[in-house]
Amino acid sequence: MNAILIEANELVSLIDKQDVIVVDTRSPEEYAKSHIPDAVNIHEIFTYLSASTPQGIKAMRQKFTDALGNAGISNNSTVIFYEEDMDKGFGQSCRGYFLLSYLGHKQSHVLHGGLAAWKAEGYETNDTTPDISQKKLVADDSGLPLIVGKEEVFNELGKDRVTLLDVRDVDEWIAESSSPYGKDFSPRKGRIPGAKWLEWYRMMKASDKGKRIKSAEEVKAECRNIGLDFDKPIWLYCFKGSRTSNTYVALKQAGFENVSTYFGSWNEWAQDLDMPIEEGLPES
Repeated sequence: MNAILIEANELVSLIDKQDVIVVDTRSPEEYAKSHIPDAVNIHEIFTYLSASTPQGIKAMRQKFTDALGNAGISNNSTVIFYEEDMDKGFGQSCRGYFLLSYLGHKQSHVLHGGLAAWKAEGYETNDTTPDISQKKLVADDSGLPLIVGKEEVFNELGKDRVTLLDVRDVDEWIAESSSPYGKDFSPRKGRIPGAKWLEWYRMMKASDKGKRIKSAEEVKAECRNIGLDFDKPIWLYCFKGSRTSNTYVALKQAGFENVSTYFGSWNEWAQDLDMPIEEGLPES
């Protein structure tokens, strides 16, 4: 199974197999009320804020090799991440997939449509916390190209060699808000100079199974609509690397190969007053 996104019936066929771990990325409170049977809960996948400094990256890698290993995930595990719906958790299930891929793990997926799709198909949930057998997850360097740092982004400004793609909500793009956590959560509002904008919601559409990632041709059409050059590397950013993960999955499912994420994103960029920004309404 090579697809990133899997359907609820595909998860059912996997769930009882050896070393398959289902990860609920929602809050502990939501998880405690109801979840997919035997799913473990790792909400830090969503909440963790990372800097792209060497120290920040090292801390993040250690954080998630520990957290995932403590949840019973090893290098041999097949892992399926889910959230409530594809657009209600700011891409948190896709962030789980992205993080595990970054750590070099090759066998993980995202439940397409999340818990909403699972329930729409009539599958059961419960509130039972499973017993967890801790494992050791060892990261390798194969996923390192998935993340670019602040200095790498800064060094590419104005050179037209990569497409820097801002996928934040519209109020952040037009510099009315600094983050999803509040208009003034970050010290500055605006955009990284030269970025194109493709709001992450445009990668999805409604269905009777919740919000779902668009088809490959629909995703490519959205990209053509903003004049994206298909031949250039794409570097994504949002606020903290969650909505970018949703977009990352959509782009990869559509066949884009050269996609990376500025994981520190606006949370990091805005705090460094030496980093240039564009403020106010975009000129185009």
